[in-house]
Amino acid sequence: MNTVGFIGCGNMGSAIASAVAKVTEPSQMILANKTTAKAEALAARLGCRCGSNAEAAESCTYIFLGVKPQMMADLLLPLQPVFQARTDTFVLVTMAAGLTIADIQAMAGGAYPVIRIMPNTPVSIGQGMIQACASAEVTETALAEFQALMRECGRLDFLPEHLIDAASALSGCGPAYVYLFLEALADGAVECGLPRQKAYEYAAQTLIGAASMVLETGKHPGELKDAVCSPSGTTIAGVHALEKDGLRNAAMDAVKAAYDKTLRLKK
Repeated sequence: MNTVGFIGCGNMGSAIASAVAKVTEPSQMILANKTTAKAEALAARLGCRCGSNAEAAESCTYIFLGVKPQMMADLLLPLQPVFQARTDTFVLVTMAAGLTIADIQAMAGGAYPVIRIMPNTPVSIGQGMIQACASAEVTETALAEFQALMRECGRLDFLPEHLIDAASALSGCGPAYVYLFLEALADGAVECGLPRQKAYEYAAQTLIGAASMVLETGKHPGELKDAVCSPSGTTIAGVHALEKDGLRNAAMDAVKAAYDKTLRLKK
């Protein structure tokens, strides 16, 4: 059985670790974190064990690197001798925005197998959107095993690395945009007299249902929108108001702003 290590147990690292623990034996997982208490609390909840960065690096087949981009070089530098001493195959899994596979390999000190992922926060409830790409050193067997590890995280899609940053600007940052829109919808309903908790519930379920329609029917969002907009009806009046206030432009600007910020982080 492959051992899985997590170096960094922040929000995203702990979310993915929780999902992985559902499909692999927790005793085969090692958690490491700068703040030991955080790793210990997560380990107690999942039934796995804590260890040091070096322990995870020297013994795990899949090593998830869950630290911020600006911390990655300092994390990997002392682990270079550990990686070099290994005679077995291992895979580094990075989720750091803006750092390429080549960056991770350089920081780790060798052309090791690397899988780069861009998850989002709904991973924590098994409804994440995760983009991934892999270096040439990752075998088909390792890819299949990795996909099995991630199957409780949500939807996983492989794409060329040059598209990762654009994808992250959409789905990685996207939950924040959706929460703003959801809150605004609920605020509008509250202004119309609906109790706030009911407004949140109805808005959230409406977004879930609408998104599911896109995924399950395969229809263009515009076609689904048209089906709701009856002539001279209430919905088309609402759509007109959204268009007048620039909803599409604001949404496009949000994704582009996040993408541009990612590019600036690389400089």
